[in-house]
Amino acid sequence: MDAAEQRIYSCDDHLDLGAVPVDLWRSRLSGKFAERGPRVVEKGERRLWVCDDQVLGVSGNLLGAVGAIGRAGIEDDGFRASDPGLRIQDLDRDRIWASVIYGPLALGLPIADPSLQDACYAAWNDWAVQEFNSVAPDRLALLGFLPDHSPAAAAAELERCAEIGHRGAIIDVFGIDVADPAWDRLWRAGEETGLPISFHLKGGTAKLTYRMGRWQAPAFATLAPMQLDEPLVSMTFSGALERHPGLKLVLAESGIGWLPYFVTRMDHEWETYRGKIDFSTELKPSELFRRQVFATFEEEPLGQTLIPLLGADHFMWASDYPHPDSTFPNSQRAIDEALGKLSAEDRRKVTAVNCARLYGFDA
Repeated sequence: MDAAEQRIYSCDDHLDLGAVPVDLWRSRLSGKFAERGPRVVEKGERRLWVCDDQVLGVSGNLLGAVGAIGRAGIEDDGFRASDPGLRIQDLDRDRIWASVIYGPLALGLPIADPSLQDACYAAWNDWAVQEFNSVAPDRLALLGFLPDHSPAAAAAELERCAEIGHRGAIIDVFGIDVADPAWDRLWRAGEETGLPISFHLKGGTAKLTYRMGRWQAPAFATLAPMQLDEPLVSMTFSGALERHPGLKLVLAESGIGWLPYFVTRMDHEWETYRGKIDFSTELKPSELFRRQVFATFEEEPLGQTLIPLLGADHFMWASDYPHPDSTFPNSQRAIDEALGKLSAEDRRKVTAVNCARLYGFDA
């Protein structure tokens, strides 16, 4: 087996707001947006990201020793994850070839004003292509952000993302009604551009919130993957997936465990209600899932048992670098433990082929 055949692709890594270069938006926004957009201000001993008068988060090393970088004993001033050169070093250290990366929109980048949101997200998308991905375009894929205030704006930005070289994009699924036919404009753009659209878990609808160093941290982490159940069932039963067969949907950081049960239950309810309600899809939910949906996971002890239930074509492994749950810098061991009993072909699909094909890497 040559080097290319052994390559591992991580399809859900992160660049959190704390690690974002402090001048990213100020250097790229103009006029009134430069003063209103995200910027870092000093508040006592803390450096905070603010937008208009809203605090967005902390700038600097928020994860500290609990993050994967600190845990590995690597020096980090808080901005290592946003340095593409150092990022490549860490990929090499973990023996991973390529990384699909979710920026701060994945965990929250609330900008309410539509025009400001458009400007800020476009600035991020330009920086991601020009300053980050360009350092190693065959290995780094920092995803684009799509505005969520209107389907037309989201579709237009997805089309622009495709033009400037993005491999995929994310939209805050908890900020939109994916079952509303108005969003067909975005799903159609996904078909036409060929760019996969990601839904990433975030706060969801749970009452629990992640609190670092408290009991809420493991409690929230336990239930977090199931936040994407409502978006998936809505995309399925509303007909959005069926109407747009070329759309590729990524459930980012969903894990595997709940999906075989969930897809089976969708099929059961589809059979139960078909012909008795105002609308039913022609295809079974499981057929739509196998045609269009991909799910990412990290450490999944039951992965080798569960993956065959829905097929290896629909799952993609991820390191989750640099988060506390990341497998970095021991990803090879984590893969062996989770997938050791899978066939060689299925293991290659889950750790490389699916991600490489979906995002257009050269594999």
